[in-house]
Amino acid sequence: MNIHRGKYKCTECGSCCRSGSNLAAHRRSHSGEKPFECTVCGKRFTAARNLVEHSRIHNGEKPYKCHVCNKAFSESVNLNRHMMGVHTGQKPFKCHLCDKSFSHSGHLNCHVRVHTGDKPYKCSLCNKCFIHSSHLQQHKRCVHSNRRPYHCPYCGKLFKTNTVLKRHVCIHTRAKPYSCRHCSDCFRWFSQLKVHLLKSHGEGLWFTCDICQKKFGRNCNLKAHSLRRHEGMKPYVCSQCSKCFCTVHELRHHHLGPHFRNFLGKT
Repeated sequence: MNIHRGKYKCTECGSCCRSGSNLAAHRRSHSGEKPFECTVCGKRFTAARNLVEHSRIHNGEKPYKCHVCNKAFSESVNLNRHMMGVHTGQKPFKCHLCDKSFSHSGHLNCHVRVHTGDKPYKCSLCNKCFIHSSHLQQHKRCVHSNRRPYHCPYCGKLFKTNTVLKRHVCIHTRAKPYSCRHCSDCFRWFSQLKVHLLKSHGEGLWFTCDICQKKFGRNCNLKAHSLRRHEGMKPYVCSQCSKCFCTVHELRHHHLGPHFRNFLGKT
């Protein structure tokens, strides 16, 4: 074990750690090993302290509080992301390929794989590959597991991931935790804040469709648009007449329209 200036140094990347246990946990980021598993939802971690912080999600403990808006978090990393993403706006990590900036180095490393096409995390059940290990873990929970360990405290509805639960809870609380640093506007979803920053303050990067020039605040929305509008993918199917639609909103509009009522009247 190499010690560099009184610290423990990783032989893979040169990063220094404060203790041998921290170095062991860091080395697992290279090997992909995650020996610490949550007994509630099955999520795995490289270090025991990360599992301890994660367990607070299930027992409702939120010891990390934002000093600006008083929003509380169960994990310190989520508080840090909240501060940098919502209040400070600092994004010191810049992609050298597209100039997009990030608040955390890990997000930048994951983003670079979008350019390189590297997907090092492979599902052992279906062989689907992912850019980030967290995406693989979420895929396993959502696709290959029926466990729904996250329950809504308001209506009791169960969810597979904490992220989806948080989005759902906002329906009950009507909370708008994402505030604009330029004006007084607040938003329920981070994606809404991002679009607001683009439209109202010219901050951020638009993703533009090469075919119809429609603009999107998120690259995933552009990809979905291209697949559905220009490549003919229509995943939303009416259960009554089997007509297909590009979006769930179009399917709902179809259900409310006179053609659908006429169809039901004939059956």
